[in-house]
Amino acid sequence: MSITAAEYRSRREQLMAKIGQGTAIFRSAPLSVMHHDVEHPFRQDSDFYYLTGFNESQAVAVLAPHHKEHRFILFVQPKDLEKETWTGYRVGVEQAKDQFGADVVYPIAEFNEKLPQYLKDADRIYYHLGRDKAFNNTILQHWQNFIAIYPKRGRGPIAIEDTNPTFHPQRQVKSPAEIELVRKATAISVEAHNRAMAFAKEGLYEYQVQAEIEHTFRLQGGLGPAYPSIVASGANACILHYIENNRQLQNGDLLLIDAGCCYDYYNGDITRTFPIGGKFTKHQQAIYELVLAAQLKAIEEVKPGKPYNEFHDIAVCVLVQGLLDFGLLQGNLEEIIKEEKYKPFYMHRTGHWLGLDVHDAGVYQQGEDTWQNLQPGHILTVEPGIYIAPNIKPAEGQPEVPEEWRGIGVRIEDDLLVTPQGHEVLTAGVPKSVQEICY
Repeated sequence: MSITAAEYRSRREQLMAKIGQGTAIFRSAPLSVMHHDVEHPFRQDSDFYYLTGFNESQAVAVLAPHHKEHRFILFVQPKDLEKETWTGYRVGVEQAKDQFGADVVYPIAEFNEKLPQYLKDADRIYYHLGRDKAFNNTILQHWQNFIAIYPKRGRGPIAIEDTNPTFHPQRQVKSPAEIELVRKATAISVEAHNRAMAFAKEGLYEYQVQAEIEHTFRLQGGLGPAYPSIVASGANACILHYIENNRQLQNGDLLLIDAGCCYDYYNGDITRTFPIGGKFTKHQQAIYELVLAAQLKAIEEVKPGKPYNEFHDIAVCVLVQGLLDFGLLQGNLEEIIKEEKYKPFYMHRTGHWLGLDVHDAGVYQQGEDTWQNLQPGHILTVEPGIYIAPNIKPAEGQPEVPEEWRGIGVRIEDDLLVTPQGHEVLTAGVPKSVQEICY
């Protein structure tokens, strides 16, 4: 279960067909220092990995479809026995050419020397200005060099264009192989959530539940968590990105777990909320059933041809009507939504693209009033929630929140594949009905 060399080649060919006379440059991810001379585990840049499958740092990929000899060029670290003894084996220059299908491979130290031959006949440079400021400056310097001599040559790259608008729509629609990798990531995530639900009980600490989840990820062949696991009990569930995971579970708490497995760089992303001790309080159950109803209605809207925003809009309608019914909001439903007076309870969107990145590549809107239409091969999350923080501040003109509602946080999230017929819930194996999660 992996992406083949032929698929990587096809991805590059698709992009090169779009950039025509341009030259595209992609930089590998930098190493990230944990402390002193120890790095965090390396995670490759997703764009670079999507096009090459090459999983080392200090590398650059260049696509030059107009070049007569070399259309795919790699710059990599050369073999170095002494350094490899400390930090692991490298593919090296010689093997990279055959293993990754490059037309030519150079040592990374020759990048500045060799790059101009792949720019001189280009009409523009495709490059995304990222967080590596030193490399950004390197690319800008090459561009400036060509601008300076353009009056004498009358050709060369006179513009820099961001690769993302051209390239990311390609990443947005998943191939059959990518879908299978996401299936694997979500299947492991499902197993981990089910293990956590069976394991969690009064007296344990959030980090112990986290350990069970992440143990399952690794045990089943995952690379680890797709993002820092959120194991949030009680009022901690009202913090969207809570990762301290150090509170002791109490009987009667709600436990919100937002965790997903990364498998071969593809990701799952699941959230479930359930009561410790197996029973909801009246107010907990009311909020839970409201969020679940909103999620189920939103999921119904996920099908080809539907604008991306529609499943969010229907979820907001359901949530706001429920909060009105509970007396937590007052007024006209349409006006509350228009004025966003529900935001103290629900402050995020109802989903995002999923794939190589947890919040995956691709636009959501095509201009202010036009949303991306869903199509087969899209993978996205559906994740409404309600968060009533202990210190919640209602919107202007809205009532104060009674104490019995405060400290309740609920989110329910599933991963969906858009199919020609509608959708498939890839994470349906984790229970979420009240009857399934209570005992």
